[in-house]
Amino acid sequence: MKQVSAHPVRSLIVGSRCNCTDNSGAKIVEIISVYKFKSRRRQFPSAGIASLVNVVVKKGTPNTKKKLEKAVIVRVKKEYRRHNGLRISFEDNAVVLTDAKGFPKSSEVKGCVAKEVGERFPKIAGLASSVI
Repeated sequence: MKQVSAHPVRSLIVGSRCNCTDNSGAKIVEIISVYKFKSRRRQFPSAGIASLVNVVVKKGTPNTKKKLEKAVIVRVKKEYRRHNGLRISFEDNAVVLTDAKGFPKSSEVKGCVAKEVGERFPKIAGLASSVI
């Protein structure tokens, strides 16, 4: 995975619930693990903007509910700092469901997406309505 240009704050831990911001049928998902997370013993795995995570669909259509999926975090509530000094925060925590390689499963991404997600996952930024 490519390194992001901002200093991401890892504010979402295992058990955090996020909105699903694509048209895959999932509404609310829960993070169960974080890919490529290295830490010390007994520390909760945490994820930030543009992180690849494993999620379980909690609310959604009947055929997507209770499914194990991979997702990319596209918005976080906690503010983080970019290298030019600008601080960014969003209204909610949101993810986009992806396949094993990081390509989105859906054909549309609702709402805005952070610029750091576009650097690491360009296909998601291409489907988004706006990139901030």
